[in-house]
Amino acid sequence: MARPTVSHNYTHRVLDSLDRQPERIACHQPDGTTFRRGDLSALIHRFAHVLAAKGVRRGSSVTLLSDNRVEIMAAKYAANLLGARTTYLYNGLAAAVQATIVAAVDTDVLVVDSALAGRAAEVLERAPVATVLGLGSIGPGEDMLALADKAPGDPVTPTEVDADDVCYIRHTGGTTGNPKRVQVTYATQSSLYDLMSTVVDADMVLLLCMPLSHAGGLSAEMVLGLGGRLVLHRGFDPAKVLADVAAHRVTELHLLPPLLYQVVDHPTAGDHDLSSLRSVSYGGSSASPTKIAQALGLFGPVLVQVYSQNEASVICELSAQEHLEPELLATVGRPVPGARVTIRDEDGNELPTGREGEVCVRSSTAAKGYWRNPELTARVWRGGEVRTGDVGYFDERGYLHLRGRMEDVVIVVGGYVYPAELEEVLVRHPAIAQAAVFAVPDVDEVERVHAAVVARWGRGVTPEQVRAFVTAELGAMYAPHQVHLVERLPLTDAGKPDKKLLRRSTAGR
Repeated sequence: MARPTVSHNYTHRVLDSLDRQPERIACHQPDGTTFRRGDLSALIHRFAHVLAAKGVRRGSSVTLLSDNRVEIMAAKYAANLLGARTTYLYNGLAAAVQATIVAAVDTDVLVVDSALAGRAAEVLERAPVATVLGLGSIGPGEDMLALADKAPGDPVTPTEVDADDVCYIRHTGGTTGNPKRVQVTYATQSSLYDLMSTVVDADMVLLLCMPLSHAGGLSAEMVLGLGGRLVLHRGFDPAKVLADVAAHRVTELHLLPPLLYQVVDHPTAGDHDLSSLRSVSYGGSSASPTKIAQALGLFGPVLVQVYSQNEASVICELSAQEHLEPELLATVGRPVPGARVTIRDEDGNELPTGREGEVCVRSSTAAKGYWRNPELTARVWRGGEVRTGDVGYFDERGYLHLRGRMEDVVIVVGGYVYPAELEEVLVRHPAIAQAAVFAVPDVDEVERVHAAVVARWGRGVTPEQVRAFVTAELGAMYAPHQVHLVERLPLTDAGKPDKKLLRRSTAGR
């Protein structure tokens, strides 16, 4: 029987969806086991009973530390069912940073994957939490799965919440500093479900190989909650991605550009049946038109670029059909329905077509602001718009071109070097597979352009050859001060090139 709609609390939609066709598989777990939709619905209700018994209610804070597994998603749904706010911890952050987050969001309950019990102990030493629950035995807390087995089986009615109640707090990747805490309301979450309900269907199979704490995790929750099926991986392995796309007839694949490149460059890429894919979406960091063209050769006309931000939600999209026009691969597409995108100068004036400035977004799915940081919120959310910090311009056809992050622009003698622009040129070199460009100050605090490059399989390249190639393509101003030859680019837990780590490892060289 359908439940009555509760204003703003999206969880009734998730449960209604799961209760339809309960025997269907909802999720393939990393360990090879499966979860049926009816079993997942029942687990969400039992988890809600467990959390309620521990005092969780509207306005409580539940923090989640886990690898990719469907049980942690059930815990998140259960907390939101009770009107609580949730926070995922990035697994790749240091224990000290995770502890800062645990304390900052006023964690009432910490739910921990038993595989991460050691890390949880480190976090709890720095930031004690009143109630700790484990997905399995973890030592400093009760086993939530065991408690759920004894919990009542009757359904829990979704708690009524206000539109501005915080549903979850999502942390930025921290690539340019400490992670920022972006708060998303229940009303925004409902709007996101409305948006996704137009594209998710029961035949959708999404493979997730990025952490649930990343933006890809939000897509996974939407797909699962709207009737699709998930294939979860613990981490990224290009060979396993290729194999499981074929084995599970995956229809949707989300990858950050560096991970997409690894799949495309994998020596077995052409040996797998990838015909089930309807969409291979990418975004989260700048993408190389050269590498995307190579991806088209592997996957066919199914690539979709999504330009989004935790603060602003989805901003622009370049459709699969638009990928067939080579000149559009240098863009991030056009604004999605419901997003008004403008380019503004430093004084907030809107700039005309072709003029470069800061990308600003007005959208019903934008976040509310930063958790307990009114000063930063006021700088980013201005006049009803989100100031993204990205530099870009619109062309005559209405496509948005991004130049890079405002803080990433390197000021050199003669002008500005945009890392994304130089990275695109570097991967055109026949011996270079991937590249990351970043600034490192010298002893006089003058910024110098550095480039880390990964050679193609079986190829080699020297720093001198790289500098000569860039000089010939763009001019001496763009030639890297130093070129670092690396076996692979370090990535953040979110899958983006870790330029902070690259700066630290190259400083003083």
